Amino acid sequence: MRALPVGAGALLLEGDSAAEVAALHAELLRRRDELDGVVDIVPAARTVLLDGVPDPAALAARVAGWEVPALPPAQGPQVTVPVRFDGPDLAEVAALWGVAPREVAGVVTGTPFRVAFCGFAPGFGYLTGLPPHLHLPRRATPRTAVPAGSLALAGEYAGVYPRSSPGGWQLLGTTDAVLWDPAREPAALFAPGVRVRFTEVAG
Repeated sequence: MRALPVGAGALLLEGDSAAEVAALHAELLRRRDELDGVVDIVPAARTVLLDGVPDPAALAARVAGWEVPALPPAQGPQVTVPVRFDGPDLAEVAALWGVAPREVAGVVTGTPFRVAFCGFAPGFGYLTGLPPHLHLPRRATPRTAVPAGSLALAGEYAGVYPRSSPGGWQLLGTTDAVLWDPAREPAALFAPGVRVRFTEVAG
């Protein structure tokens, strides 16, 4: 883990993997009472940003001495997202995985995902959990409009588009789950640390 001061009041902690960053984020939340002055803890792909740090150098030294345990797979709240596996890239993904198109749903529903961080659009979570042999390339030509509710994969991540937007990920299916609702508390269905299970439903 590396610690980098960001301006006068923030600290950026860098990890070597998504799993390391997820464990660090969980430990920071667990020890939040020890983080005097910190107003925000924001995970990303390989970093966690602490904002509102009175003395970044002192906090960096303290965090460097922590023993950060690996994150247990079953820790954290879980949401279930029903999906119709009717996406336009289903056959292409099946070929890349070396399975029949009808088997793609079983691979996805059998994979335990976790929200690593959020971004791109309100309610969009970057989900980790795919083993390396299932990582997928982005599409060579992005689509100008991906329908809201589309389940998509790219690289090591899975995600669900909360609204229609351009995108270059591989589309496997669709869900009616509402990813972002400002009238709901919390507004986002996905938040860092939340475990996600996809289930298959008929189209």
